[in-house]
Amino acid sequence: MRSVKGEITVFLSLSFTLLLSFIFGILESAVIQGSKNLSRIDTDRAIYSVFGEYHQELMEQYHVLGIDLGYRTGNYEEENLIQRLHYYNSGSTDHQIKGIQYLTDQSGQAFREQVLAYMEQRYGMDLVKKFTGTTEKWEQTETEESDMEKKTDEMTDAMERVNDSLDASGSQTEGEDVEEGPSLPDEENPFRIMQKIKKEGTIKIEPRIFYDKFSGDMKIEFKIGNKKMYKIKNLSEFYTRMLNKEFYRYGEKLQFIHTEEAFENNSRQLLEFVMKYAEVIKYANSNSNSNYKYYGKALSETSIIVGNSAIDDLFDVLKGRKIIFQKDCNTEEIEFTEEQPEIEFELKKTENKDYIIVPNIEIYKVNIIKGKEYKYILDDQKLYRCTKEFENSNLKLLELFRKNYINEVKLGEKELTQLFSIIIPRVKNAINLKNMTEDSIKKYMPKELIVKVFLDFDSNDYLIADVRFDYEGNEFNPLEENKKIKFPRNMLEETNALNIFRQTGFMLETKNLRFILPDNDKIYEFLTEDINYYMQHFEVLATDNFKRKQIKETKIGGIGVKVENNLLSIDFKNLDIDIEELEEIMSKYSLKKKYHRLKDGSFIDLENNKEAKFLEKLVTGMDISYKDLEKGELNLPVYRISYFNQLLKEIKGTEITKNDEYKNIINQLDKEQLEEEIKVPENLNSVLRYYQKTGFKWLKILDRYHFGGILADDMGLRKNYSNVISNS
Repeated sequence: MRSVKGEITVFLSLSFTLLLSFIFGILESAVIQGSKNLSRIDTDRAIYSVFGEYHQELMEQYHVLGIDLGYRTGNYEEENLIQRLHYYNSGSTDHQIKGIQYLTDQSGQAFREQVLAYMEQRYGMDLVKKFTGTTEKWEQTETEESDMEKKTDEMTDAMERVNDSLDASGSQTEGEDVEEGPSLPDEENPFRIMQKIKKEGTIKIEPRIFYDKFSGDMKIEFKIGNKKMYKIKNLSEFYTRMLNKEFYRYGEKLQFIHTEEAFENNSRQLLEFVMKYAEVIKYANSNSNSNYKYYGKALSETSIIVGNSAIDDLFDVLKGRKIIFQKDCNTEEIEFTEEQPEIEFELKKTENKDYIIVPNIEIYKVNIIKGKEYKYILDDQKLYRCTKEFENSNLKLLELFRKNYINEVKLGEKELTQLFSIIIPRVKNAINLKNMTEDSIKKYMPKELIVKVFLDFDSNDYLIADVRFDYEGNEFNPLEENKKIKFPRNMLEETNALNIFRQTGFMLETKNLRFILPDNDKIYEFLTEDINYYMQHFEVLATDNFKRKQIKETKIGGIGVKVENNLLSIDFKNLDIDIEELEEIMSKYSLKKKYHRLKDGSFIDLENNKEAKFLEKLVTGMDISYKDLEKGELNLPVYRISYFNQLLKEIKGTEITKNDEYKNIINQLDKEQLEEEIKVPENLNSVLRYYQKTGFKWLKILDRYHFGGILADDMGLRKNYSNVISNS
């Protein structure tokens, strides 16, 4: 038998074994690598999850990615972070933290640097850089501490060697005190710095006003910034930046996000002013505005034209501040003030015994600026807002002098009388009389004016008013034009008094030189309202005829009512109203007129008139006419008694006479009386319920007096059953 060698079989076996070992090695390596990858994925997920719990306030307000290591427990340890990583499914991995930095390290210096860098970017605050001086201090201190640590280590080693040698001899030497390293100075908490600057801001707005005294034109330009100011070259673009909260760089020293908070408190009112009028400029210059589309820009975008409304708004913003003014090619600081300018006029006596009025200033040296609500005076130091009193006195005189191009007014004795009669009552605070003696003033000063008014009605029942002006016994009719008056008069008060008559509606009766009021509406208004004003300001005298024709109250003197022969009789003979005019009175009442004027000339007030209301309800409810009332007596069906009795309850102060039958019926209609008067038959008393008994008694009363009645659906009286009982 032929033999076969086994070398190939062994070789193949070894090769196969090596191949399997290689394959299993690769698989093992893949498993290990896969485990590592899974571990890395778990770790990454855990890290992302942990950092996903970042402190939101730090990120939103300061752009600092920070983690609360205490997790609201107050215990700040690295172990808390490791446990948090394990919580997010990475417990199979052994974690080790090689380095960690707390925001509170080095007195919070690292955090402070991040905050200041963020503040510079967001608010453009060059001023903030002063805080970064603490960085150098921190670096210097860190270097000193490092050197001190080396020295301390060397001294510690030396002390250990000394102690070892002393232990051998049983001696012991106390170690020397080691000098402590310098510590960082206490710095202000950056949170407080940030909150303070966010609240107050640091960007300033600096206005500069240009005024042309010849044309009266005024415009205002603006600069913004802090230490270095930058001119706003385009107000429309600035408005858009503020609207969109855009970040913009004006220059090396100024870049910030345009929010209101970026500006200091003192500039925020001015910012509102800029935004208000910049919006107008943007609209006027917008291409979408067809009115200006083909004519270029309507308004300058570098400045705001200060018109009537704008000067009022601008003053409200800048009052109490000094602002740079450029006028007449000169630059000055002008204070916006609510004080009144020291402008007055002086009455002087000349050597020729004449008098002159002269101003205490050069009248063309100041500028008058008109606003929408106020007028302003601009001099070399201040811009004054004039009060209405100053405007109507001192400023009026100043404008009068300027319009007539005069520096003084000469007055003779006759003109001096007119001055005290007409001018001084109007502008008494504007003219200085210090140089006038008391006797000379008395000679021209009017006495106290007393206005006397005599009221009466003429034959046409028109209201007439005779007026007299009285100056300490010197009495005259002001409507008599040709009468010569030789004593000083207060023309201002006289004119005001006569205007009051005109405003009331009085007209001039030239024949009798008196005032007359023919309109009934005006007369009624005078008697109800205006007469009180007249009595407060004038001496009012009235005739008996006037007193009789006043406003009367309608009164129903007395009513007699009785039930007789199954009729309700009502007696109106004591009615305190003219029966013949009753229909006309009630017609006006229904039309909601204020009054009715009677034939005797007096008035009846129809507003909130309870008597008229009673009569109207009586007529409409009883289905009668006012003609029926003119007879003085009414005879009505007795079933009207209940309605009429309700009407009587609404009038007060009227004497009402009732007979016994009337009282008896009213009492029986009363619920309590109903229970006593009407008895339910014994055969039904135990069958009917309580409310059915009430219905039964009520129907019996109606039947007794032949009244009509209606049973309402919700009374629960079982109407059919009750009717059957009643009819039976």
